[in-house]
Amino acid sequence: MSRQVVVHPDASTLVEATAARLLVALLDLQSVRRPVHLVLTGGTVGIDVLRAVAAGPLCPAVDWSGVHLWWGDERLLPDGDPERNEVQARAALIDPLGDALPAANVHAVPALGPAAPDGETAAARYVAELAAYAAEGARAPRFDVLLLGLGPDGHVASLFPGRDTLAEAHQLVVAEHHSPKPPPERVSMTFPLITSAREVWLVAAGGQKAAAVASALSGAPVTTTPAAGAQGTERTLWLIDAAAAADVPVPDDGSGRAAEPPQTPPSTSQRV
Repeated sequence: MSRQVVVHPDASTLVEATAARLLVALLDLQSVRRPVHLVLTGGTVGIDVLRAVAAGPLCPAVDWSGVHLWWGDERLLPDGDPERNEVQARAALIDPLGDALPAANVHAVPALGPAAPDGETAAARYVAELAAYAAEGARAPRFDVLLLGLGPDGHVASLFPGRDTLAEAHQLVVAEHHSPKPPPERVSMTFPLITSAREVWLVAAGGQKAAAVASALSGAPVTTTPAAGAQGTERTLWLIDAAAAADVPVPDDGSGRAAEPPQTPPSTSQRV
């Protein structure tokens, strides 16, 4: 598994470049296998990326009927609540795609309601949804690209520092009842599922993320910086802006390539 760090000059460029990269990745993947399974993330940058994907010139070239959308985590709120990642993703990408993306290809985490009155029920239902699209003998689809945002505390999905969920080794999806970031009730994929993805892309912008980015790239313990444990089986891609990269040692040698931050797997870094 390789790790690559790409630093863009600002958040706007990061968003546009990530969207373009994702569209090209989807087109390339569809040339070798179908369906393609993509895991979405929320947050300001994550939703901005989806909006840029919908507006991208390559968007119509993707066969969206062969793309399945999933979520790495969700806020346990009623259906239609504007704070749900799913609702924001629908406005940014899914609704603009219209009939190009079949409704059956959108796998949202169950919303809070009679069929999912608590996080455990919502998690169990999402596990069942994953199993329905898994290959024989597997518990979930093999995700081709899994997008993750990054919190200033180093959390990814709804896996927060110091929580028992970080050590979960069997369950694929869990409830989080005490999120330090509102709302407190959430549902999240766990590391056994996240790290089964072929590629994990971590997208972060802003100086408030700099310490967490540097900590994760330096190989900090997952218990203190959960993002350090987010790795794909084939590639882990860090897509960050210059402000988020401020604390990562990247000497300017004029070559366009940067020194590798401390790590276990091979890595390359570059500024674009």
